[in-house]
Amino acid sequence: MSARTKTILILAALILILALLPLGMYFSRRVSANPPGTVGNTAGNLNNGGLFCEYGGSVYFYDPQAGGLFAMQPDESGVRRLNSLKVGNILAGGHSLYYFQSGAASPSGSGLWQVPGIHSFDRCDLDGNGATVLTTDVVVAAQLVDNFLYLLTTAPSSISFYKLKTDGSGQVQLADYLINPACAADGVIYYNGTQSNHYLYALDTATDVSVERFRGNLYNPVLSGDYVYYMDVAENYRLCRYSFSQNAVQVLTNDRVDCFNVGGGYIYYQKNSATEPELICMLEDGQNPQVVAQGNYTHINMTSRYVYFQAFGDDTCLYHAPLGSTAFSLFAPAEE
Repeated sequence: MSARTKTILILAALILILALLPLGMYFSRRVSANPPGTVGNTAGNLNNGGLFCEYGGSVYFYDPQAGGLFAMQPDESGVRRLNSLKVGNILAGGHSLYYFQSGAASPSGSGLWQVPGIHSFDRCDLDGNGATVLTTDVVVAAQLVDNFLYLLTTAPSSISFYKLKTDGSGQVQLADYLINPACAADGVIYYNGTQSNHYLYALDTATDVSVERFRGNLYNPVLSGDYVYYMDVAENYRLCRYSFSQNAVQVLTNDRVDCFNVGGGYIYYQKNSATEPELICMLEDGQNPQVVAQGNYTHINMTSRYVYFQAFGDDTCLYHAPLGSTAFSLFAPAEE
């Protein structure tokens, strides 16, 4: 082969590589479609900081003691570190995780997006690799519905509720006022009004059109089967549930509630009291209330096996208890 022929072949190869490079970059950034009906996390978890998210046989969580995003089995075995970021609002769907991060969670953190004071809403693979920044807006609340992310963001003088595709493109503003997208099922986001009333509304994500569903006085709705659980604003934030099929309200407790979560047949809520604040567990119908812990607790997150929570004013550690149990202890997972 002559030198001239070799040169021509090398140039042809370089031209082919340069021609295919944009195509390769496109496919490397492409996010595969999620299974129909995908919802990123439960409303109860997201309303409590979104520190835990169970998906595909794994639990993804933020550990404030070790600092960072971790994964484990639902029985708390097989703990593995995914990054060293301080994260919340954890979502999962398809092959990806999503979270809002606010920099390094410990001095060992490193990298461009692990600098203290730098925040962003990110996507990564389920193993923590391939992290990509989707927006640097301050995300107050977020949910994944099928192949779109719904984000409530805030700036010093404005609020914006918008959606964007899971690859970060196609941003569309839906409202310039507060809409919490945490409660979602079957392509519909349920939220309480924040303008002229606190009714329950349903946003059809296929059309971006909202309709009124229930004229209650709600805060932080959580959907479970036929019921939507909520704090009754007009009645001292007591916990109630509304049945769609029966069009009826059931009062679950007359305690003033600070926060709550629903799952696995149980309700956990923080009783607001100046003299006897308590974390309480009861059945989903309000029966058999039991005190789990005395004092003030927050960030109540649930998986299929455990409930997790933090002491109010102390975000340095987590406590856990098997669902339905009143015996709790410090959650201190060990990496394997």
